[in-house]
Amino acid sequence: MVTSSVPRLVIAAPSSGSGKTTVATGLMAAFAARGLAVSPHKVGPDYIDPGYHALATGRVGRNLDAYLCGPELVAPLFLHGARGCDIAVVEGVMGLYDGAAGEGELASTAHVAKLLRAPVVLVVDASSQSRSVAALVHGFASWDPQVRVGGVILNKVASDRHEELLREALDSAGVPVLGALRRAGQVSTPSRHLGLVPVAERGAAAVEAVAAMAVQVGQGCDLDALEALARSAGALPGGSAPWTPASAAHRPRPSAGRRAPVVAVAGGSAFTFSYAEHTELLTAAGAEVVTFDPLRDEQLPDGAAGLVIGGGFPEVHAAELSANEPLRKAIAELALSGAPVAAECAGLLYLCRELDGQPMCGVLDATARMTERLTLGYRDAVAVGDSVLAAAGTRMRGHEFHRTVVEPGAGAAPAWGVRAPVRRVEGFVQHGVHASYLHAHWASEPGVARRFVERCRTS
Repeated sequence: MVTSSVPRLVIAAPSSGSGKTTVATGLMAAFAARGLAVSPHKVGPDYIDPGYHALATGRVGRNLDAYLCGPELVAPLFLHGARGCDIAVVEGVMGLYDGAAGEGELASTAHVAKLLRAPVVLVVDASSQSRSVAALVHGFASWDPQVRVGGVILNKVASDRHEELLREALDSAGVPVLGALRRAGQVSTPSRHLGLVPVAERGAAAVEAVAAMAVQVGQGCDLDALEALARSAGALPGGSAPWTPASAAHRPRPSAGRRAPVVAVAGGSAFTFSYAEHTELLTAAGAEVVTFDPLRDEQLPDGAAGLVIGGGFPEVHAAELSANEPLRKAIAELALSGAPVAAECAGLLYLCRELDGQPMCGVLDATARMTERLTLGYRDAVAVGDSVLAAAGTRMRGHEFHRTVVEPGAGAAPAWGVRAPVRRVEGFVQHGVHASYLHAHWASEPGVARRFVERCRTS
């Protein structure tokens, strides 16, 4: 049962690279080891950290993004994820007060903490400071009176003497020290061009890393004090109720004998970027969702009437994806038949003729390649024309995060008109295919799932 007073903490930091993921994941695992049912959450559009959260808790990691979904959905989506849990841990994004560019506090960790009325634990990289830590913490704790910084965890502490100096300095800041973690290489996680390497690609190494994080946090932090701080959160804003896929999808009453259409959803190591709410909405809209792995499965799931290919790292697995010629042909045939196909970012690359010279599905008359340039940021988008996902004029907010380029960047019928950083059109709409770089969160516009499933029924 979910109540609006579920105990909760937000793990934040002054800047990226301070150790938020290590502390948040380790704390989730340490709480779970105490027998608590832990609800894991991540501020922002990150897909990789929630995979580590899921390992730590045994529950699906979920995102809370006030830009993609709107501030009004943050609390309901949080309650949806926290259903049946004893405590929730929310990992922040970037620095505590860093949000969408040019939008003030929107989508920042501080903004989400205020929407959830959750206390904040500030993770501070103390490796190159001693007394100055007090000024840093005081500044973050006093910047916005509506953000309650309830404690500090000192990370990368060099020695007992270093810890003693840091604690003495923080005595005057009025913010309790809830933990001190020594430098520990064994809990680090490998990174590459878009951040951490996903859990699905690391296997046992990821399990070992999460276990090491749990030990480090359990030994270096006051878990009793952290749990007590979480329980001080109190009730969420009045009227907050859990978001539910069924209510959001507004599924029409099924007709007698009407079979649920099978929607194939790409998964495995190459396609790890997906919000849990997407498959929940597809199911609520009446689909039978079946996951398949393009690296291993040579055919689509039996009876597939539609296909969803989310984000991930096809550039890392291009040779293996290309080698699976039977599946590439099956996907091309499905797309040619007019069946609904929704592809975003990695899915877009997979549907091209080739990626870095490796043959792909050939659904789109376009090529894709890796570049040195990072494309990153939130986007406001409007559907240029009708598609299997949206009617012309539908407005959605999305996010781009890639180091690839597709040429051409848009088809004869583009998917979206995008504002920011410059006005442009992008993506492809042809037959039943909707392919784009834009990562969207369907909870903000659940009609896309309903529309997609209905097209699967009638195509």
